[in-house]
Amino acid sequence: MGNGWLTRVSGPLAPYAEGYRRELLRLGYTAASTEFKVSEMSRLSRWLDGNGLAAGDVATATLEVFLSDWGVGGRRTPTVKAMKPLLEWLSVQGVIGADPAAPRRAVDELLADYHEWMVVERALAARTVGRYEATARRFLAGRAQSAEATGAEGLTGKAVTAFLLAEAARGLARGSVQGRVAELRSLLRFLHGKGLMESALTESVPPVPGWKDTAVPPRLATAAVRTLVDSCDRATSTGIRDFAMLLLLSRLGLRAAEVARLELDDLDWHAGEFVVRGKGRREDRMPLPTDVGEALSAYLVTARPRVASRTVFLTVAAPPRPLWPTSVSQMVWRQCVRAGLPPVRAHRLRHALATDLLDHGVALPKIGQVLRQRDLATTASYAKVDYTALRELALPWPAVRQ
Repeated sequence: MGNGWLTRVSGPLAPYAEGYRRELLRLGYTAASTEFKVSEMSRLSRWLDGNGLAAGDVATATLEVFLSDWGVGGRRTPTVKAMKPLLEWLSVQGVIGADPAAPRRAVDELLADYHEWMVVERALAARTVGRYEATARRFLAGRAQSAEATGAEGLTGKAVTAFLLAEAARGLARGSVQGRVAELRSLLRFLHGKGLMESALTESVPPVPGWKDTAVPPRLATAAVRTLVDSCDRATSTGIRDFAMLLLLSRLGLRAAEVARLELDDLDWHAGEFVVRGKGRREDRMPLPTDVGEALSAYLVTARPRVASRTVFLTVAAPPRPLWPTSVSQMVWRQCVRAGLPPVRAHRLRHALATDLLDHGVALPKIGQVLRQRDLATTASYAKVDYTALRELALPWPAVRQ
């Protein structure tokens, strides 16, 4: 596709082609990607014309038929999701109405009530609400046998235990299974409070055995962290972005969620500080080291897409949108693979910072302040990687008389 080449659109969608092209460019699509999307529009327009349909007939159901026809002949077929920008553009322009909503089932209504209960009554964090709601949906929807069923009918302790065992059989880590227990107990308390169960059944959820701080945490060496950070290809926009994120994770010990939540307004360049939005809606001001500030500046000036979003780190693929915390952690995993290192998640870099500070003689309370940990017992877990200090605490092995 040469420079300046524009896709020609004929048929019912032709009057909207130029506006759609401008919208794609505004959303951050490259010129080549924009023309690819417009070519999809062009093909759809010709299909509409050939089937005697107008622009106003475009809807999800229409696209499904169109794409099934597209697939004839073995050529690569886009998805309805891939054509969502076109649907949204035509809807905004008033060419089409909103897609008719799928009929809500009784289980959907119950889950909506559960969501409101967690937000209003329990004041849970958004990430916690999402996790609890996802488990509740799997549990209740799997039991609902009809559109009128909520999944709470005839609920017994045996059914609760069976669900938990099935979750454990998926190969989840012990911590994840423990999380499922908490999520199930929350749902059962809600259902009992709503009068859908005679007893809360919370005692029917078996506890997952496990004790904290029984293992020595695996250590990521300082040299490995340096190799990981230096492996970013800063000749690319992705590499510039990932380099800045890795510095925030490894130099300042931010969590993946804290990196993902960082906003432009959180950066105070004149004071050399920035705001970290942490757990429990806690906000802390932290100093912005020179190297981290330079990496952030390079990303914002040369690599960040020019969009209205105030979130600092955005996706590379168009349309640019804020990263999820899981995306930040997945980036660390992928970069480890590229650097030839054993892959780890983002939180391991926070642990590596703590152990490095410990090696340099920094006291645990000071480390807790750097990591913004309220409970010193949490910080104390890092002491277990200091084998020299641990040997001094060990009792001598009793001698055995011959």
